[in-house]
Amino acid sequence: EMSNAELVYNAKLCEQAERYDEMVEAMKKLVQMGGELGVEDRNLLSVAYKNSVGARRASWRVITSIESKEQEKLSKDDESGDGSKKAQHEQRLEIIREYKSKVEAELEQMCRSVLDLLDNHLINSEENEAQIFYKKMKGDYYRYVAEVKNGDGRGSVAQQALDAYNDASTLSAKKLSATHPIRLGLALNFSVFHYEINNKSDMAVKIAKEAFDDAIADLDSVDQESYKDSTLIMQLLRDNLTLWTSGDDQDPEGDN
Repeated sequence: EMSNAELVYNAKLCEQAERYDEMVEAMKKLVQMGGELGVEDRNLLSVAYKNSVGARRASWRVITSIESKEQEKLSKDDESGDGSKKAQHEQRLEIIREYKSKVEAELEQMCRSVLDLLDNHLINSEENEAQIFYKKMKGDYYRYVAEVKNGDGRGSVAQQALDAYNDASTLSAKKLSATHPIRLGLALNFSVFHYEINNKSDMAVKIAKEAFDDAIADLDSVDQESYKDSTLIMQLLRDNLTLWTSGDDQDPEGDN
């Protein structure tokens, strides 16, 4: 069995090699050993899952886009009455959908694995920066599950994301400065959640605008160490606000 220090080193090695699924395994073991995670360990956990799940999210988007193109072809076949083409496109759609559900299952399993770590090992009733980080993370991974769900399944998962983001927001308003990267990153992701999953663009704009304006007002007191991170997230918030208030229907920037 590896010690804590060895697991951390192993995770960093996986990160350098860009083998994120293995990085996830190392960090999962570290968390399950118990004890508090330091800032570096917390960030390693986040990077591991973000890249591992991120790869599946990217695959899912590509497959979904291919699916909608095939669906369009099928609709045209219906109009033209071309039976042989219609059969081919139906067959392709079946292959696409089967593959898509495989990627969805992988994505959801990965999200559930980090949610399980958060609920059973990391989230507690303390009011500190780490708890805000973990509750934001909980919101993010329920959001990623909601992205690939539809119908009733989506509603309940979206509600869990909303609850986690609300908890994190209440705590961050109380404990972190307006320019703190965790508070800004939370506002960025929470606003994207409202825009993409909750279909409440007015709420998305409100959260992003408040976070941006509060940070601007407090910019003089920004921590030199986090200046670069803070201003980068502020830029993303502003980009989204521009996008959302221009009526352009593009995908928002995000994911801090």
